[in-house]
Amino acid sequence: MTRTPLDRRILLMALLLGLPALGVVILLLWTGDFADRTRWTVTGLLVCWTLALAYALREKVTRPLQTMANMLAALREGDFSLRARGAHPDDSLGLALFEANMLGETLRNQRFVSLEAMALLRTVMSEIDVAVFTFDVEHRLRLVNRSGERLLGKPAEQLLGKDAEALGLARCLEGETPVVLEAAFAVGMGRWEVRRNRFRQGGAEHQLVVLADLSRTLQAEERQAWQRLVRVLSHEINNSLAPIRSIAESLGSIVKRQPRPADADADLVDGLDIIANRAEGLGRFLSAYARMARLPRPVPAPIRVKEWVTRVAGLEKHRQVNVVPGPDLTIQADGDQLDQLLINLVSNAAEAMGSGKGQITIRWTTDRGAVELSVEDEGPGLAQTENLFVPFFTTKPGGTGIGLALGRQIAEAHGGSLVLVNRGGGKGAVARVRLPFG
Repeated sequence: MTRTPLDRRILLMALLLGLPALGVVILLLWTGDFADRTRWTVTGLLVCWTLALAYALREKVTRPLQTMANMLAALREGDFSLRARGAHPDDSLGLALFEANMLGETLRNQRFVSLEAMALLRTVMSEIDVAVFTFDVEHRLRLVNRSGERLLGKPAEQLLGKDAEALGLARCLEGETPVVLEAAFAVGMGRWEVRRNRFRQGGAEHQLVVLADLSRTLQAEERQAWQRLVRVLSHEINNSLAPIRSIAESLGSIVKRQPRPADADADLVDGLDIIANRAEGLGRFLSAYARMARLPRPVPAPIRVKEWVTRVAGLEKHRQVNVVPGPDLTIQADGDQLDQLLINLVSNAAEAMGSGKGQITIRWTTDRGAVELSVEDEGPGLAQTENLFVPFFTTKPGGTGIGLALGRQIAEAHGGSLVLVNRGGGKGAVARVRLPFG
């Protein structure tokens, strides 16, 4: 069934509304005492007037609808500059046009925001120092940033649309992520951290792949670690070898002197004792380093936190240790390593207070599946915190500088952490250990 257009229906309805009145007037005109010329003239005028009013009514109704249709078509095509005339909120049709204008203005502002966001995203994508790739469901490349172009050694025009296998990126689309891969690209061989995620665009699934070059970062960190290690080892070894060399030269001169002095034997014994002590101290230093470097893998077993803390607190004989009981918890951890961790923290706290008054406080609580234990002292606090966990760095006479480094290594081996900060509410420092339950 063919539907009559709206403008024709409005015209017919207007004519039907006017026909009764027109018929009555014509009937009265033709039945009255009027001349034929007058009858025909008035009848023609009435018919023309009725048709004109019908057509005017049709235009009055359909023209705003056509304007709104043109606006919606422009909005659908992405043209947000078109605006309707006659938009007045005080009548129903004008209100519809007013709302259409507001819709166009809103879409126009949203488009500007979207364009600015896209421009910012393109800038960030081009400037970040990681390679970003997007693949469709057929593993064909759909997007690549500037770092990705440098990684593959080709411009985007030569890369887009190619298969991941042809680009050497097929391994990046397999398995779990994040993962570290060793691979060779146009920039050379290296280690890359691969991260992958899925998203939908146009109803189709895509994969976002991000490759971060770890080689430069690892090389820089490794170089800094070796520099720190060599610096510390050189310092400690030189501190031991310098007096050994000096005393050995003095003893050599005594042995060569003729006749030998009467106290030569005593000087020789004293000098050899000093050499032996320095050699023993150097041996202890190297043994401490070896112990930290060969920390065994933890052997988990059930440990009650209260018993562990109470036992270690009782080992400190030079300073009072106050244990503030927390929740009754049992964790899975290596008891020997945790003892070593807490002993080092309590010993550091006691040495930090020196001969001053005060006590050490140990307390613990729970937080998101982990126990958080704190060791608080009332000493002078931390003058500097940047070198606290650097192996062999120490500010204590005779210290080896491995206590905190070993403690953090133990905490991290259990999936936890160790931090040392100054107390906010008073003098002293607090060491916070976080250990997961399992």
